[in-house]
Amino acid sequence: MSVTVGWSALLKREWLPLLVALVGCVLLHSMNVLMLATVLPSIVEEVGGTAMMSWPTTAFLASSIVAATCTGRLTAQLGARAAFCAGAVVFGAGALVCAVAPSMETVVAGRFVQGFGGGVLSAMAYVLVGKSFPEPMWPRVAALLSGAWSMSVLIGPLMGGAFAIWGNWRGAFYAVTGLAALLALVAARALPRATADTGRPGRAIPMGRIVLICLAIATMSAASVVTLAAAKAGLFLTAVVLLVTMILLDRRSGAPLFPSDSFSLRSTTGVAMWFALLVSIAYSPLSIFVPIFLRTLHGFDPLAAGYTVAGASMGWTVASLVVSGWSPRAAGRLLSAGPLAMAVGLAGVAVLMPARPVVVLPALIALVGLGIGTCWGFGVQRLMGGARAGEGDLAASAVATVQQTGFALGAAAAGIVATLSGLARGLDTQGIAHAAFWVPASFVSVALVAVVAGARLALIAGRADANKATMRR
Repeated sequence: MSVTVGWSALLKREWLPLLVALVGCVLLHSMNVLMLATVLPSIVEEVGGTAMMSWPTTAFLASSIVAATCTGRLTAQLGARAAFCAGAVVFGAGALVCAVAPSMETVVAGRFVQGFGGGVLSAMAYVLVGKSFPEPMWPRVAALLSGAWSMSVLIGPLMGGAFAIWGNWRGAFYAVTGLAALLALVAARALPRATADTGRPGRAIPMGRIVLICLAIATMSAASVVTLAAAKAGLFLTAVVLLVTMILLDRRSGAPLFPSDSFSLRSTTGVAMWFALLVSIAYSPLSIFVPIFLRTLHGFDPLAAGYTVAGASMGWTVASLVVSGWSPRAAGRLLSAGPLAMAVGLAGVAVLMPARPVVVLPALIALVGLGIGTCWGFGVQRLMGGARAGEGDLAASAVATVQQTGFALGAAAAGIVATLSGLARGLDTQGIAHAAFWVPASFVSVALVAVVAGARLALIAGRADANKATMRR
């Protein structure tokens, strides 16, 4: 029996409360990301910490990774509704710490707390999608969640820019605190009551491998503030070794963080994890450094800079909505076309950001978002749908972990490139001009590797689908 995959299929009564909670989760998270991009220059102007500009994002994402790995146990012990509400409350508490922060170090600490709540919410979102909706609906649900970004594109930069213009960036974090509390109340009413699974103990939290991930991200972040080039290179290589070690240990563990074929080049899920990691890394530097480039080099006010960067999020939203219903064959082509568009957009930003005029910059920034929007949903579908028997939940929760890891590594790497190219000297125009070229240019190669990974993913997934069709006959 065929499954209806049109938009009307999402309007089932039993799915609507869950969709409300999931959309609210995405709105809170994405609005917070765009708001931070808008107010970060104002934070630096008041409390200092130019060399630590990538750290608030890195701390948020590192904590999100830890939380994502704990979500399965939290859900088993507390139930889905209680765990979801707890994530929203922790997210709001972290925003409150940022609101009262006297220094950049305290802002980083607040973002770390926020990240834990955000990690719980994002991991549960993918698990709930995998459990609650049939596989043909996954691209539609992913597109709907991406569509929530269109609202955050309006709200996030507007709120952050307004508070920055008023000289009160702290008020933006107070607003996020209130919105997180509202989400917790909505989820408490919208999500069905679910009791904890007390009869079966939750999967043990693999603390050793979690520590390795956090050490890798912290090591790469430390590389952004050391001055010697040799020290930067050594710290970067150390971070890579820590991540590889974690993956090798995970494959031999009885309580893995990832599916058993994670990052394999021979399986659909393994290649899809590489693909998700690469496109996440390539997308990450825009929201951190582009606002300060626009403000310093081209005189943009905080609101204008925030909305310009938000064009990437809008591009992601529009593209995901347009392509969500495309055929598997067309989706396979988009797995390569999307990262290629990202590479073109990043290259254009690198060349034209230091130049004048900047008329085409918004279009190039939006092109990066269009690129990831055309391919992300299909990559997630293949990552979850290609999971081995009994590993569906593990693959679903790995989506958030891989995405957050990619964002964290990209943010840390962007910080390294920025300091090497001159941003460590402070907010002088010459240093920022050099960084404005090298930061986006350095990620073009990552997007191009993602093109190759997308082609490989399309090939392997196509073969797997053909084999399934043959077996049905």
